[in-house]
Amino acid sequence: MVAEVISGRDLSMKLKAEMKQEIDTLKERGIIPHLTVVLVGDDPASRSYVSGKKKASNEIGMSSEIIELPESVSEVELLKVINRLNQDSTVHGILVQLPLPVQINVQHIIESIDPKKDVDGFHPINIGKMMTGEDTFLPCTPYGIMTMLHSKNISIEGKHAVVIGRSNIVGKPVGQLLLNENATVTYCHSKTKDLKAFTKLADILVVAIGKPNVITKDYLKEGAVVIDVGINRLSDGTLTGDVDFKSASEVASYITPVPRGVGPMTITMLLHNTIKAAKGLVK
Repeated sequence: MVAEVISGRDLSMKLKAEMKQEIDTLKERGIIPHLTVVLVGDDPASRSYVSGKKKASNEIGMSSEIIELPESVSEVELLKVINRLNQDSTVHGILVQLPLPVQINVQHIIESIDPKKDVDGFHPINIGKMMTGEDTFLPCTPYGIMTMLHSKNISIEGKHAVVIGRSNIVGKPVGQLLLNENATVTYCHSKTKDLKAFTKLADILVVAIGKPNVITKDYLKEGAVVIDVGINRLSDGTLTGDVDFKSASEVASYITPVPRGVGPMTITMLLHNTIKAAKGLVK
């Protein structure tokens, strides 16, 4: 078996073309979707992510801005900025780029964002709605993963999905979204004993552990769908995932590459959420 590659880049381009048409229609009604990203400090990776979000916004005709604050900014000052954005009717989506400096309580910041503008999908109200299957802003990376599965008409109902990783950003929410579509879900993590015993049972395997090429074909059930969320930079500068792509491709039915896999879909779903916010679809 040679796995079929699920290209996040290709799917992203298709979806962004559709979004551009939707934005053109919204502009005829006087609605210009607007995303504001708040960047604290000068972390190179964060700056790169933020620049990518602005570029993608511009490509589809969305309005966007980046508010840059110094590393030394206090939590009170950051909260004032968010409150101003909450009150600004021209701002539809607010995203505070993580991580934040140590003097700032991340949860306080997430909870201060108006849930109707929380296009990252991290506010407890939106997480609660996701848990109960209500319409809301879904966290972007898990939403992107589900969109990739749907794009290939991969059956989820009744399948055994194994998620390696339990972060609030990827692991926990993607497991919940799979459960919402009637998969049987198992979570594995750093304390799991005999990881291979669980992964060998997975019809759908989502890997988000941040260690390069850990999952080889020996961990996989024949015909498994493999979603690789990891992005690791090797000593030679190349990027690789948490899954050994070449080895796993010999056993899997579908697999996502790194790069050009899950990564492009994360930003795409952020744009989708911002358009949804501009249309006032989340109450």
